[in-house]
Amino acid sequence: MTARPLLPAATLLAAALLGGACAAPSAQTPATSSDRPWAEVLSDAEGQTVDLWMYGGDDRGNAYVDDVLAPAASDLGVTLRRVPVADTKDAVRRVLAERAAGQDDGSVDLVWVNGDNFATGQEADAWLCGWSDDLPNMQYVGDEDPLVSEDFGVPVEGCEAPWHKAQFAFVYDSARVPDPPTTVSGLLDWAEANPGRFTYPAPPDFTGSVFVRQALYALSGGAESVGTDFDEGAYDELTPALWARLDDVAPTLWRQGRTYPRDQVALDRLFADGQVDFTMTYGPATLTELVEDGTFPATTRVLSPADGTIGNASFLAIPTSSPDQAGAMVVADLALSPQQQAAKADPAVWGQFTVLDEELLDPESASAFDGLPASPVVPAYDDLSANAQPELSSEWVTPLDEGWRREVLGRR
Repeated sequence: MTARPLLPAATLLAAALLGGACAAPSAQTPATSSDRPWAEVLSDAEGQTVDLWMYGGDDRGNAYVDDVLAPAASDLGVTLRRVPVADTKDAVRRVLAERAAGQDDGSVDLVWVNGDNFATGQEADAWLCGWSDDLPNMQYVGDEDPLVSEDFGVPVEGCEAPWHKAQFAFVYDSARVPDPPTTVSGLLDWAEANPGRFTYPAPPDFTGSVFVRQALYALSGGAESVGTDFDEGAYDELTPALWARLDDVAPTLWRQGRTYPRDQVALDRLFADGQVDFTMTYGPATLTELVEDGTFPATTRVLSPADGTIGNASFLAIPTSSPDQAGAMVVADLALSPQQQAAKADPAVWGQFTVLDEELLDPESASAFDGLPASPVVPAYDDLSANAQPELSSEWVTPLDEGWRREVLGRR
């Protein structure tokens, strides 16, 4: 298949601003449904090229898609092409602009997405819906699992397929921090008592953003005191204490809080170089490989706060403007297969937690997960997710990111 030309972003965004000048594509009928045999979807997908737009800053994630998922897709007759982006918002902007321009042969077939990015596309009717529940491998996903039925408080409703779970984790060097704090609030106290040895990425970076949400829970009495649905009154009541505490801590951070790491990669580099004693991640399973290859010290450990941490899931969504919807569905189903989920869970490959309910697997498939190496660094997912806290709804994310930039960064 010939690569589709990409229109300049400025042209597409201009078209988006015209509003009614160009009619957006109407919601399409999914290429699969409970009434359509999967064999027909596979037949339609054969020969298609699926452009998967995804965050490109994770080397292990890139390698997994290129070296494991793409060859398996090729065996099914689908060419999977990874399109790296610096921020998932770039992919969503492209989808919205192409939709507003009336395109039905867009450049995006599949997006690694969750949270406010999914909600933005959902509000614009930009995602194909009614397809993911009918994927053959959804039989292995638990019906009652809240992490995959809602995405930051937004019901999934067949508009995206789960890909992997994540559990936010704080990571420290036990040689430098022999007596780590036991709560998130205690971690902020530790930062004040150890000037220059702690920092976090600047929101709206994904990791920095979740750190702020985690701090909101810790300083507000827990998730039950905040409520997952956005409420302006709750925001006005709860955030002054959050901003005041983060502002108080800022002068004792790395570089006195005058600057923050751009993203988790930059924070990891500081941790690896010994400039700070903590890092943080939504993918702690990758720590095993980072220790084994010498990037992180052998004394790296995961902090398990008594008050728990936030957990969520990542998904794959298909734009309504994708011309390769059948191929995209085949890739999404393949990514859900026990074989791919087990490969992706291997710390030596990527180290992402599975979305499958292992009790629903046959013995042979379950044995692939049982055979994954135990880590001396990372607790088992069941232990890591103990006292897990729900994600705030996507409507909380932007106000908190903007509030942090105004009330914390803006005061330096």
